[in-house]
Amino acid sequence: MAVGGDKKDTKQVEEKEARWYIIHTYSGQEERVKKNLEQRIQSLDMKHKIFQVVVPTEQEIVIKEGKRRQEARKVFPGYILVQMALDDESWYVVRNTPGVTGFVSAEDEGRPKPVPLDEKEVQAILSQMESGPPKVKVGFQRGQSVRIISGPFADFIGTVNEVDTDKGKVRVLVSFFGRETPVELDFLQVERI
Repeated sequence: MAVGGDKKDTKQVEEKEARWYIIHTYSGQEERVKKNLEQRIQSLDMKHKIFQVVVPTEQEIVIKEGKRRQEARKVFPGYILVQMALDDESWYVVRNTPGVTGFVSAEDEGRPKPVPLDEKEVQAILSQMESGPPKVKVGFQRGQSVRIISGPFADFIGTVNEVDTDKGKVRVLVSFFGRETPVELDFLQVERI
């Protein structure tokens, strides 16, 4: 009975000692590395030392080919976060996962030592992932030439004067009879030239 109690106490101690670490991966391989690491945690029975694996993403609305799509954008390409109680065994499991190139670390007595994230930094990253509505990613900038592709001004060429990402609108200066006239359009009504 005491043995089972010891194991439970060890689990609780390790969970309290758990910190978040940044793991460097090959860029574009973050999801694959997360899956590989989660499989290794299961197969090597490391659930009591490695608790969470997170690829920090945020939702973004991207306009491509005249359509709005919601996509998950990686906040830190090439990096994932791992919550773990760091010791030789847990370090070995993470470090030897396919696609992991190393921990973000600092020199300690001439050897690299993984550096845990500050709890405030972790909370900021996690809350950024959960925060409100998706951000709109647009490729329009003030002064850029665009072509109007739909609406009453179709085929006119103008210059971007203002971009309102919250409303999904762009104000374009269009030349009518030698005068520049501002026209407010939806992002989907214009394209870059």
